[in-house]
Amino acid sequence: MEKIKDAVDFFQRSAGHWNSQRTTHHLPFRRAESGTSDIQVESLAANDDKIIEICQMHSVDAKLSSGGAFVSWDGAMAWDKDNEDHKGTTVFALIPDQEDPRKGKLLRERGYAEIVPVAGEFSMDDEDGLVLITEYETMTIYERFWFINPNLRLRSSTVQRFGGFNTATFCAEVRVVEETKPDQTTTSKAHAICGW
Repeated sequence: MEKIKDAVDFFQRSAGHWNSQRTTHHLPFRRAESGTSDIQVESLAANDDKIIEICQMHSVDAKLSSGGAFVSWDGAMAWDKDNEDHKGTTVFALIPDQEDPRKGKLLRERGYAEIVPVAGEFSMDDEDGLVLITEYETMTIYERFWFINPNLRLRSSTVQRFGGFNTATFCAEVRVVEETKPDQTTTSKAHAICGW
């Protein structure tokens, strides 16, 4: 794959529809739980109303943003109870460092762990992985996203509470592409070939 320039480039390559297969390890219980998610990613330009709104929410000058993404997800985990779902949306706004655009602040409308506006740190590592570190009042979340090829993205995360690791998660996310049938009147969805 061509080198990823910065986090904006990473979000642009992430735009689309993804099917995520997830395994979460609950470390204190020494047990693992599987699940799936349907994820939609929309890349947002720096002047998008959603980016401006999230910057205002965090009292940050929107002119400092380089863009971001709108993400929605709908998932299920093996241990879910009745009426429990994993569904939601959030906006990411990138505020790059003035000297190094491959790192900076990531503003969110809501966090994954707590449904409150949150600001974290992002950086692109030497292997073009996007690393996010988010501090909450009761926990720290470390996430890394990286591409194996344009249609296969991997994600790992750890949740640390009260000085100890609570969960570790690994996700394989395969791009879903729209296939138009020969008569051009109907379309069907198919997982992109990801080289497995």
